[in-house]
Amino acid sequence: MAKTALVISAHSADFVWRCGGAIALHAQKGYQVTVVCLSFGERGESAKLWKLPDMTLDKVKAGRRKEAENAARALDVHDLQFFDLGDYPLEVDRAAKDRLVDVIRAVQPEFMLSHSRWDPYNTDHMHATQVALEARMIAQAWGHNPGGKVLGAPQLYLFEPHQTEQMEWKPDVFLDISPVWEKKWAAIQCMEGQEHLWHYYKNVAENRGNHFMRNSGGQSGGRRSSHAEGFQSIFPRTVDEL
Repeated sequence: MAKTALVISAHSADFVWRCGGAIALHAQKGYQVTVVCLSFGERGESAKLWKLPDMTLDKVKAGRRKEAENAARALDVHDLQFFDLGDYPLEVDRAAKDRLVDVIRAVQPEFMLSHSRWDPYNTDHMHATQVALEARMIAQAWGHNPGGKVLGAPQLYLFEPHQTEQMEWKPDVFLDISPVWEKKWAAIQCMEGQEHLWHYYKNVAENRGNHFMRNSGGQSGGRRSSHAEGFQSIFPRTVDEL
């Protein structure tokens, strides 16, 4: 049975910039990675599209969906789901939370990925992570929809926000994505509505590759890394040796 992972993305582009490498790398290792986009980012993260003539909300959503689907194919995403809850602000009611719980229980992820817990520039991001934590908790509850398969205790990794020092995000994990960098770069270029971010996140990946090498001497054999992604874990990790 294939291992699984779950990404909970506030908007339809977030999973590409922030953990596209992790998605592609684990897909290459045989994981089935499910991505849930809570919104399309149609109001707040689609300025380039809104500047086009005769633009409508439905047209923006359709454009964002197409970009995300193209990026997901580039990254070998197993299942891409759009909740279409709206953005700026992102509002997640109980029905939507229960829907997310159903996804979590169906996927039974080895690990989960979402945003930093604090983001004063974009409260949709931190709201998505609060919802992810709540849904993870509910999915573990035997009394929620009794008879269903409850969740174990997957790690929740917080992927890198745009301005780390303002968002109280401190990485404790660096993942070498050098083997799949070209896949992530191809996915990034699918996000045509936010072209201004392409080279920013290319630079982030290069910097994290450097940080991976600085820290990999006794852990990863001191190997070279051209590109990496950073993550902050929420829960303690259990080990048998250090």
